[in-house]
Amino acid sequence: MIKRKTPVTKFLSYFFLIVLAYIMTYPLLWMIGAAFKSNEEIFGTIGLLPKNPMFGAFAAGWKGTGQYGFSTFLYNTFLMVIPTVVFTAVSATLIGYGFARFEFPFKKTLFTIMLSTMMLPATVILIPRYIFFRNLGWLDSYLPFIVPAMLGCFPFFNFMMVQFFRGLPLELDESGKLDGCNSFIILKDLLLPLCKSAIFSVIVFQFVWTWNDFLNVLIYISSVAKYPVALGLRMTITS
Repeated sequence: MIKRKTPVTKFLSYFFLIVLAYIMTYPLLWMIGAAFKSNEEIFGTIGLLPKNPMFGAFAAGWKGTGQYGFSTFLYNTFLMVIPTVVFTAVSATLIGYGFARFEFPFKKTLFTIMLSTMMLPATVILIPRYIFFRNLGWLDSYLPFIVPAMLGCFPFFNFMMVQFFRGLPLELDESGKLDGCNSFIILKDLLLPLCKSAIFSVIVFQFVWTWNDFLNVLIYISSVAKYPVALGLRMTITS
């Protein structure tokens, strides 16, 4: 028999949940309120609502503190992120399809080498990659982000697509071959519609990681005119 909650118990439960939710969301609410406060009020009070609301902070912040504003930084970010995301999704799909569905010489060795690169800390390859891109003349451009995405240099996404393709039944490929389809048609018409969730995961993860990347863009991008949002925001904070 299920016991019903008494009105007092229900009231205390909702009261506790409301208080807990307020505590958890207080930093976010304070940040929203601080956007309409002066600097003196931000550092002088802990209240949520501004006493004298100011509405020019957003326009001044978007304009930035130097020659370039966040319109430029946002444009640069999309210029870097969108090709990287698109090429990562395409290359990871092709690599996953190749490892999962084809047999070729040194397949296991190449797959092991690809997985081993996931175990390398980013700091280990930081200097070699910088020297390599410098010798190619790619510094102060977005090529160090876009070209590796074209060549499938993200083993995490490659491995994820390999495992997803391995989970698809081989009977799909065999049915396509019986209908006279080649490997490309099988991938395009039979397998890709089933890979939408995996490809979408690749797009989301790569978009977030590239958008939030600070260290690599700090190393490879030196011109303020090419700064993405991550560097532009940091420059605005420290200026």
